[in-house]
Amino acid sequence: MVYTIGDASKRTGISSYTLRYYDKKGLLPFVNRDDHGRRYFKEHDFDYLSTINCLKRTDMSLKDIKSFINWCQDGDCTLDKRRDFLIQHRKEVEKQLQEVQGYLDQIDHKIDYYSRAADKGTENGVEC
Repeated sequence: MVYTIGDASKRTGISSYTLRYYDKKGLLPFVNRDDHGRRYFKEHDFDYLSTINCLKRTDMSLKDIKSFINWCQDGDCTLDKRRDFLIQHRKEVEKQLQEVQGYLDQIDHKIDYYSRAADKGTENGVEC
């Protein structure tokens, strides 16, 4: 079964505009075109799209995503390179998680503060 760019957009949540942009930037070398030049996606392409979406949402640059996808296209000779690349990216994502956890802790502290103030009916005398 083949899917249009609209189908792929609906299925992945990535806009058609963004999919076209990714293709122009070389991130979708696996996508085929019909006789009229329209992109079409196959079932296994959605694994790539999911990976691209994951990497992008974890702040990986398009340049690095392109390299990773190209390594995937190169086959088994790049398995170690891809693994090592993702291990390094995982470390970056762990740093992001720690930062976001700090923000969440600060928000929780403020919720606690305002809950205590609301219970008292005033902020006066409520310790931060």
